[in-house]
Amino acid sequence: MRAIVLAAGNGGRLRPLTLQTPKVLFEVGGQPLIQYPIRALSLAGITEVGVMVGHDSQKVVDALKDVYPALTFIFNQWHEGDNATSIFAARDFVAGEPFVVCMGDHAISPNIVETLVLEHDDGNVLCVDSATSNPSQISDATRVRVDADGFILDIGKDLMDWDVVDTGVFMMNDDVFPCIERLMVNQGKKVTISQVVVEMGRTGQPFRVCDVSGMFWADVDTPEDYHSVEMLLREGIV
Repeated sequence: MRAIVLAAGNGGRLRPLTLQTPKVLFEVGGQPLIQYPIRALSLAGITEVGVMVGHDSQKVVDALKDVYPALTFIFNQWHEGDNATSIFAARDFVAGEPFVVCMGDHAISPNIVETLVLEHDDGNVLCVDSATSNPSQISDATRVRVDADGFILDIGKDLMDWDVVDTGVFMMNDDVFPCIERLMVNQGKKVTISQVVVEMGRTGQPFRVCDVSGMFWADVDTPEDYHSVEMLLREGIV
């Protein structure tokens, strides 16, 4: 199985902390953010990992290429758009196989990836949390509504009726690429992963959920998130 780590964004909401340093290289808990998903993937036995780069791409490559010589770096030409374009840019790298998707700016426990890989087959799956508690999880959460069979009915930051929260860790297969391409034709490079999940459900290919409640994850989007997550990681939560 292969995996991709999304590291193409500009980290604008974390400014001024990211004015000189790409967001994924910003140190949280004593190490760059991107090392958390890379480590989680490695401990789950996933050795073929593509890092999707875009904004300040050379800085990201230079910081990681010697530490992780087995990584493949893939430039996303649409990186000024939204995150689904990075998945589309990885279509040749994943070579028709199911693949794991992690966010380069999320600190995650290795248990999340291990659970996803062990408990699910080659379908489209999102890891979710029903027990969110720290500010970096709930301040800007992407909310998910799920049916009785564990399939996603709706997803978005503004949902009023929701069940669980998106952790940013997915398993996907080739079915997502025609969907992303169709959305890019219709709306350009401003295509989010949440929009892809909604569209897949609308066309009869809904994502399932994998419950990872109780396992640590944190999204670092703002300076407030950074301080919250820094404190947790210094305490050895992961």
